[in-house]
Amino acid sequence: PLVTFDRAVFLTGVKDALPLTLGAMPFGLITGVTAVGMGIRELDVVLMSALVFAGAAQLAAIALIGSGASIWVIALTTLMINLRHVMYSASLAPWLARYSLAARSLMAFVMTDHAYALGITRFGREDAAFPRRDYYLGLGWTVWVAWVGATAVGAVVGTQVPPAWQLDFAVPLMFLAILVPAVRTKSALLAALTGGALALALTGLPFNLGLVVAALAGIGVGAAAESWRRGVAA
Repeated sequence: PLVTFDRAVFLTGVKDALPLTLGAMPFGLITGVTAVGMGIRELDVVLMSALVFAGAAQLAAIALIGSGASIWVIALTTLMINLRHVMYSASLAPWLARYSLAARSLMAFVMTDHAYALGITRFGREDAAFPRRDYYLGLGWTVWVAWVGATAVGAVVGTQVPPAWQLDFAVPLMFLAILVPAVRTKSALLAALTGGALALALTGLPFNLGLVVAALAGIGVGAAAESWRRGVAA
């Protein structure tokens, strides 16, 4: 049963993922346009989306590439942004343990915030026989196709944008669009304010190290505040 591919369940995952693409595609378009505006080649933009497949991390990388940051600063920054996927993987592992390493690798590659949320919610509603692999692959790969396609279109459109149109503002605007909905608690607000203030204060550091220091400080302050809050509540 484990090797039998359930096409109907896969297509159910595709159908459930389609609403997610409505948010992913505009994001991908802007990512493609902005990357080309930063001087990144169209093919490289598409390959980044196809191989990295992480919107916030890609925007951070694009901004850092445009500012001339070193490769290890870019790597550290994107690593910190994507650390949440370690928690997602740990949460999904018990549900997917019965599948092969190859199948789990395919699912891990297309892991996104929304695909994770939809997948684990559906797994909790179904019995043990539910083809979790096929459902999750339907979710993840649908979003992947939409994201890569939208980025490619954005990259092509970006080559037609006159150089006089300064598109650098798109990167901070996109980050604000990601950040604002995520700030739902006082701890998250404190983390965001700490990181933002330090990023501005440390802009003079070489190799754009200010961003790395600010991100680490924001994470530390947010974690400490949340720990203190839980201790008081207990």
